[in-house]
Amino acid sequence: MSLSSVKAFFAEHAPDIEVIELQQSTATVAQAAEGHGVAPEQIAKTLAVRINDEVILIVTRGDARLDNKKFKAQFSTKPRMLALDEVEAETGHPVGGVCPFGLNKPHKIYCDISLKAFDEVVPAAGAIHAAVRISPERMASLTGAAWADLCVA
Repeated sequence: MSLSSVKAFFAEHAPDIEVIELQQSTATVAQAAEGHGVAPEQIAKTLAVRINDEVILIVTRGDARLDNKKFKAQFSTKPRMLALDEVEAETGHPVGGVCPFGLNKPHKIYCDISLKAFDEVVPAAGAIHAAVRISPERMASLTGAAWADLCVA
């Protein structure tokens, strides 16, 4: 279901972008980097975070982690990662396939400025074996994401 929602998203909004499906799992940054032949930092991982009663998605480079000070400066609170069992309910995507495309409900999306170091990034595509190749700017544009400085490599 999740993979199909991502394919439908691209069919409607960016038919020139192909969803790449591999035989092996790409659920972790290391697996995705190996499977797609890119450096781990070029993987665009999507983090699901709760701010009070709202869930937001943060897309960042594969080797980055949330910086609590930067996050608190932006949102006036500490980040609270969703529990594994909450992720699919909130996004429609399984852990390891979470991406900002084809979501089952709207969420605010933030792209970390660290992604701007790359001409092309490889985010998941709704399944643990699927991804797309896309420029960070186009990803932000297609998803309505805001740019923010939230992470540290």
